[in-house]
Amino acid sequence: MRNTITVMNAKGGVGKSTLVLALAETLSAFHGKRVLVVDADAQSSISHMLMPQQQLTVLQDEGQTLVDFFVASVLKDEPALWRQYVVTGVSDVDDARSIDLIPCDTNLTLLEREISKSDREANLRRAINQLLSEARMAYDFVFIDSAPGLSVVTESWLREADFHLTPTRPDYISTRGLAFLRKFRQRNPEMGFGELLGTIINMKDPQAPEDEQYDHWLRGDPENRCFRQAMLRVTPLQSAAYFSPRPRSYWAKYPGATGDQVRSLTQELLARANELQRR
Repeated sequence: MRNTITVMNAKGGVGKSTLVLALAETLSAFHGKRVLVVDADAQSSISHMLMPQQQLTVLQDEGQTLVDFFVASVLKDEPALWRQYVVTGVSDVDDARSIDLIPCDTNLTLLEREISKSDREANLRRAINQLLSEARMAYDFVFIDSAPGLSVVTESWLREADFHLTPTRPDYISTRGLAFLRKFRQRNPEMGFGELLGTIINMKDPQAPEDEQYDHWLRGDPENRCFRQAMLRVTPLQSAAYFSPRPRSYWAKYPGATGDQVRSLTQELLARANELQRR
């Protein structure tokens, strides 16, 4: 079963974490899917979106994050069970109760330096491979919210996951990130690399002619495998990134046309994943 997806663009600021949030909550609330979100970005954006700040701070202080899993399994060569770092039932959407999270913290950057200094890249690949192999069987979808750029950790997720999904803004700098990732994917093919699930045009300004031009240009290249549904830069989607202390309905979080777009994109993702499963 192939259901593990690294979400990544070499360029930051493309709305990656907000997109992972919306997809996970829609898959849970509307399709009854069990979803694991792995926060693999030192900024911990998706962790902040899926749980209260106080709870996240406690987990970070108590050593219950992805970083701590890697310290044990990669740097110390100790037996470590990734399930012990999973927080169950996250999200502030009251009808999205099947989302779990492995949170992160800022020490991921320091960890990456230690892995490189001590030549532990092979250990890292093994730890990620084991985590994903077991998570494939426990969840319907696993999303890895990766940091921009190509660190040793991000590269390992890209090589070990089944697919990679690339959000991009319709602008020059973000599309250069796409080109960079494509070239990197072609290097060292013997090391493996997740298949491209597709490119999502995100944070598009419907009033900007330049955005429409880049949208057209991106869709003109079949190698990008652009999703039909573009995500517009709208206030409700940006507001969804803020965790609500009181549970709210899916419809309150993703109202009107915003919810329509998210559900359309999620349906397309399901169709693509099912198609690739049959190959």
